[in-house]
Amino acid sequence: MDGSSPLGDFLQARRARLRPEDVGLRDLGPRRRVAGLRREELAQLAGVSVSYYTRLEQGLSRGASAEVLDAIAGALLLDEHERDHLERLAGASRRVPRVRRPRPEKVADETRDLMRSFDGVPALVLGRRTDVLAWNPLGHALLAGHVDPLSPEDPARRPNMSRMVFLDPHCRELYGDWRRKVRAVVGNLRIAVGRHPEDRLLAELIGELTMKSPEFVALWGDHRVTPCDAATYELHHPVVGAVTVTQQTLALLRSPGQTVVVCTTPAGSPSEEALALLRQVGGSGGRARRSGGVQAHR
Repeated sequence: MDGSSPLGDFLQARRARLRPEDVGLRDLGPRRRVAGLRREELAQLAGVSVSYYTRLEQGLSRGASAEVLDAIAGALLLDEHERDHLERLAGASRRVPRVRRPRPEKVADETRDLMRSFDGVPALVLGRRTDVLAWNPLGHALLAGHVDPLSPEDPARRPNMSRMVFLDPHCRELYGDWRRKVRAVVGNLRIAVGRHPEDRLLAELIGELTMKSPEFVALWGDHRVTPCDAATYELHHPVVGAVTVTQQTLALLRSPGQTVVVCTTPAGSPSEEALALLRQVGGSGGRARRSGGVQAHR
């Protein structure tokens, strides 16, 4: 893409997904060399000049009004999440970046109390960069039994779930539909980058995944921003076999940017019985598979 800003990249990606017939235009012009709407077509739909919209995509204009953004969002057929993402990117483009040394994220005492209350339910706390800040024993045993259970306590050794899902062979084997899982991960990372454009460590994570995972590169270039608040996955666990869980993400209002992920199963199901068995064995079998995985922390 020729955009020189996150805002420009997002606008180009969304424009490339639209065809003239999607927005009621007749394609009577010369043969298209690239997919999607032309800039002049999008500008016409939004009611802005072609030169202004071009500057916006190129990162040369930082003062788009709320009315202009709303018109562009309507022309691009953005959904609610994409509109919010567009507004965050536009807001970030108006600010002068400030270089800050990121502070390690901490888990509040109230959150630790909450984690202890999830008896028999796998749960973990994720930071805004998807670092694992805490997990209960069953959450560790289900999703990362091959990783040191104490690693979240040390900011320098914390596992990162996005890194693990893309780069750790254990996680690739764990998820029956791995490609659906990584699409959800990328969608959530897009939202995080829009909310925290100045986060150096988050940018480093994106850079690492870009260098090491061709699958990540392909998905990241699509600029999808749909959040994954709840999804059901079939897991192939090395200790208890097939387990179907619904991963639900709960926002922690007292700790902005942090979430609790819980894995639930239907009452009386074979998956519930599998989790009960995993709780009994304590995940020791999973730790025996420590060899062969990638390092999950920085």
